[in-house]
Amino acid sequence: MLLGCIGDDFTGSSDLANTLAKGGMRTVQYTGIPDTPAGDDVQAGVVALKSRSIDPGKAVAQSLAALEWLRQQGCGQFFFKYCSTFDSTADGNIGPVADALADALGAAPVIVCPAFPGTGRSLYQGHLFVKDRLLSESGMQNHPLTPMSDPDIRRWLAPQTRHTVGHVSAEDVFAGAAQIRQSLEAQHSEGHRHIVVDAIRDEDLIEIGSAARDLPLITGGSGVALGLPANFGCMASAPPWHAQRGKSIVLSGSCSVATRAQVAHHAARHPAREIVAADVIEGRLAPRDIADWLLGTEGLPLAYSSADPDKVARVQEKYGRETSSEALETFFAEIARLAVQAGVCRIITAGGETSGAVVEGLGLNSLEIGPEIDPGVPALRARPDLVVALKSGNFGSEGFFEKADRLLAGDT
Repeated sequence: MLLGCIGDDFTGSSDLANTLAKGGMRTVQYTGIPDTPAGDDVQAGVVALKSRSIDPGKAVAQSLAALEWLRQQGCGQFFFKYCSTFDSTADGNIGPVADALADALGAAPVIVCPAFPGTGRSLYQGHLFVKDRLLSESGMQNHPLTPMSDPDIRRWLAPQTRHTVGHVSAEDVFAGAAQIRQSLEAQHSEGHRHIVVDAIRDEDLIEIGSAARDLPLITGGSGVALGLPANFGCMASAPPWHAQRGKSIVLSGSCSVATRAQVAHHAARHPAREIVAADVIEGRLAPRDIADWLLGTEGLPLAYSSADPDKVARVQEKYGRETSSEALETFFAEIARLAVQAGVCRIITAGGETSGAVVEGLGLNSLEIGPEIDPGVPALRARPDLVVALKSGNFGSEGFFEKADRLLAGDT
């Protein structure tokens, strides 16, 4: 293994694995920390954790354990992957994990770059944009777990880390890899360990990747990984893929603006059933009820708990954030288990927490990376008889669910 990656959620990890696979690296995504060595043919290993919204100390411990396993596989460079909207709070978990990994590797300077222009995320003058809106005006300010109210990544990261935060401007990035590296070293010499690096184009990310050729640790969204495969002599190629016929379902727990639009689009064209959080928490609705409905419904049925921010806030206020989140994740995991047990062959999920719960509930240890469905979302083979698509809440076109199923089934 050449490149070792640690992702703080499951959809983000598949996003990163997708980028590396498209770049020509033989890539495998692991669910949690494996207890056996990687295959000899794996060039990039992505260890997917559910560490984005847990206690910072637990996130650090899990990330260091993942790092140790990846080091044992022979990796010479490491990548800490977080969301392209930098999902975190004042306590973490991005800063604490980045600090711990940098300490363990003796890494400095450390690039911080969540930009992903292919999905509308750009960094300019240290500020993160979602298309033409600042992050704090994009809908992410209403995220139920990690509300993003400040678009200045330097300012948002500062209280999470023990180190000061530097910045490489867009002007330096436009000048290419040599200037980026010079600017990184200059910022480091001024005492900064973590350096926010601007990027507004894919070309910028490729130059940043080139500048990071011999850095022990890189952090960011999957976009900054665009330039990494070439550093290992890999060339872009399409990953192999075999379609999967059979029954398909969609499960959505994300409350993002993008996913709610996708849910509305799909519900107008296909069978859809809402999962009301209060019914789950108070025991009026069982996973078997939804699983039976999905199994007995023709076409591409959707079960969703996606709701607008006001409704989510009322649920969290009444039952508590952790209680409501855990109840829904457990609920979706059991639906998926029952559905697969009954013969479902294709599952499409929306939302990082939902996707993570489904993957863990099904006991999927590793995922083979297939072709890209939409930017940041690959098709994944979980078992000989099961394929999945794990979509981050903010990703995907309006008709994503239909598009994903066509690719998974080989109907494209």
